[in-house]
Amino acid sequence: MENRLDGTYVVVTGASNGLGLAMAEALLSQGATVAMAARPGPKLDQAVEKMQKAGLSAVSLPLDVRSEESVRSAAEWVRTEWGRLDVLINNAGIGMRTVNPDFLTEPQPFFKIQPDKFRDLIDTNVTGYFLVSREFVSLMAERGKGKIINISMNYETMKRKGFVPYGPSRAATESLSYIMAEDLKDYGITVNMLLPGGATVTGMIPDEVREQLEGKFELLDPNVMADPIVYLASGESDGITGERIVAIEFEKWLQERGI
Repeated sequence: MENRLDGTYVVVTGASNGLGLAMAEALLSQGATVAMAARPGPKLDQAVEKMQKAGLSAVSLPLDVRSEESVRSAAEWVRTEWGRLDVLINNAGIGMRTVNPDFLTEPQPFFKIQPDKFRDLIDTNVTGYFLVSREFVSLMAERGKGKIINISMNYETMKRKGFVPYGPSRAATESLSYIMAEDLKDYGITVNMLLPGGATVTGMIPDEVREQLEGKFELLDPNVMADPIVYLASGESDGITGERIVAIEFEKWLQERGI
């Protein structure tokens, strides 16, 4: 039986764990060839090895989204080895734990955040999406087709107490996404956003904090992203652009559009 993504070449950033790993596995299971991109190290090596042992077409793509040189090198690898790119998924990011490890239980006001921590998160979560998209988009524009999917998060988090700079970083990437969608219409490239729809069980929430949250609200499994990411990467979503899709409401989103 033919898979939905046979012959599809995909790059997923931040693919060594969390949402990125879950999305990479979902895409691979449907026949895609996936470059799992992340900063080099044991975590990336182990994630790729696990997929390869399962017989899936995963390759390792060392990439630091904050570095123009690293991004350029990764794009050159894709051009040389694949000669094309069908789908780019911008997911790499860091969370509030890098600024305040106790952000969920003891939120800090913005004026207590250290400037270097603020810059580091913005460089990763916002500038990273820009640098990666800027470099890889030429591989799609040359063919007059392609799909970019930018991972975001809830509006509530953009306004939540103690969530500077993570909240502003994702608000910025959503604005970037809408503008990218308009800029790339003439090139045959679509740009959409996907978000889980709530806090998920990822490395962005420390284990000790997760234990404190148990019973207060339910954390989503990263696999909630599987069905919508496969849909967005497939030909089924051709022509759809500028959309913001919430994973937990994906079935409702499809029904509302008669899909």
